[in-house]
Amino acid sequence: MARRWTPQRFVMLRRIRVAACAIIVTVASMATFGVTARKTVALDVNGETQTVTTYAMSATRLLQEQGIDVKSHDLVQSTSGDKLANHAVVTVRSAYQTTINIDGQQVPFWTTATSVDQLLGFFEENESAAAKVTVDIDNVYNQLTGGLVINQNGPVTVIADGKTSVAPNGKLPAASILDSKGIILGKEDRVSVEKNGDETILRVQRVTHGQETRTVTVPHGTQTIVDDSLQPGQTVIRTQGEDGEKQQAYNVTYVDGAVESETLVSETTTKIAIDTVIAVGPAAKEDTSTSNGDNSSKNDTGSGSAGSSNGSASNNTNSNGSNSGSSSNSGNAGNSNGSNSTDKGNSNSGNSGDSSNSNNSNNNSATKPESNNSNNSNSGNSGNSNNSGNSNSNNSNSGANNSGNTGNSGNTGSNSNNSTNNSGNSNSSNNSNNSGSSNSGSSSDSSTAQGRLWHATVAQAQAYAAGAAAQRGWTGQNWTDLVKLWNRESGWLWYAENKSSGAYGIPQSLPASKMAAFGANYRDDAAVQIDWGLSYIAQAYGSPSKAWAHSEQYNWY
Repeated sequence: MARRWTPQRFVMLRRIRVAACAIIVTVASMATFGVTARKTVALDVNGETQTVTTYAMSATRLLQEQGIDVKSHDLVQSTSGDKLANHAVVTVRSAYQTTINIDGQQVPFWTTATSVDQLLGFFEENESAAAKVTVDIDNVYNQLTGGLVINQNGPVTVIADGKTSVAPNGKLPAASILDSKGIILGKEDRVSVEKNGDETILRVQRVTHGQETRTVTVPHGTQTIVDDSLQPGQTVIRTQGEDGEKQQAYNVTYVDGAVESETLVSETTTKIAIDTVIAVGPAAKEDTSTSNGDNSSKNDTGSGSAGSSNGSASNNTNSNGSNSGSSSNSGNAGNSNGSNSTDKGNSNSGNSGDSSNSNNSNNNSATKPESNNSNNSNSGNSGNSNNSGNSNSNNSNSGANNSGNTGNSGNTGSNSNNSTNNSGNSNSSNNSNNSGSSNSGSSSDSSTAQGRLWHATVAQAQAYAAGAAAQRGWTGQNWTDLVKLWNRESGWLWYAENKSSGAYGIPQSLPASKMAAFGANYRDDAAVQIDWGLSYIAQAYGSPSKAWAHSEQYNWY
């Protein structure tokens, strides 16, 4: 009997057909994936090549599968980019640190070069007119520096102890070449390799130390005193000054006999300087009429040019008795903060004569974090003023330069306290006399280099980047596009910062802390910034030219 066709049976058969189709599609997809995802890749690690089979989709994943630990400065290159393709070649070169010299500055440099000659060639690839770069080999017996082959292609010129010779086999490391020449290195001697056209030079510099003693002249000073026995305006030299002498001992470092640096270790005075003593007569007194507790004044003009001040000065005089004389606030006075007041009884007077108390501040602000500030002040100018009686004067000055540009002034009295750098014993008419002491205070960036390429100039940064980029194979148009890219981003300034976004440094890292993977001093060290920037371009775009094309289209990269 035939089976009856029912709706339930129809639904069941349809479900079976759908399930079978799904299984067939899944199996086909897996088979296709297995065929297409399975790759055969050549993996070259530091010159050792092996063929591996992998299902990894990227070069990064492949290296993880193979247990290859890649450090920050190691170079990883794939013929198919980071997206791994069948028959791709993945190359890994472990970086080590050596020291190069750019414009006299020693810079640690991470490199994968197999010879010194190759390393120097990196810097010549992009910058034929760049600053001269040398490789400093701190220890020629160290496998990572001096153990490098010097010149793979030819002879090496050896310069040491004032003699020049040629080593025919440049494929030997520095230690072997020096041994063959009978050159024995001292503990502090320096060995470097440089290029001079097609010539490779291995140079030895001898470092020695010694002590030098020098005699230094100590200039004598000048003292001025008021002598009542002299006529007003009369001047007599009481003591003729003599310069002193002192002996200074220095520890000196010599490089090939030339002084490189020196440090003062001791100082002894052998002859004391004697000041010149000049006696001057008292100032001429004018007729005055006084009454107990009364002060009278008349206005005369005292000529003299007032100095400009960037600090502040105040002269406060309290007198009991009489205060008479001619005082004026005329002449060339800049923003005067002094005052002349006439009161009966006790009087308080400010600055008399040509006074200039200006509070002008000079702030030198730069984009750079460091700044240089100096404060200079000129204060205290008097015209024709005579102060007599028992007075207590307190003169205070803040700033660096205190100069008295005075007309005809004479100050007599006693009990002068806390007088700082003000002189009232100068006689001049329509002339500028600067008396007192001048102390100029300036602050500058005293931080020493704490990184690899600390606070680099644009030229130093580009010289460093030229070698680092060439090491990745980025020469020609790639180098040209890199220069244009970072000119647009930062002008190659290590301190460049986008105030709106916070992007920082030569490559304009956003945020800046991303660069910390290549060095803790990323905010000040151009080498750290450049190393990170090149690594970022390699991972994100593959080359500077592609990064520049993206920047051209979107105005960012």
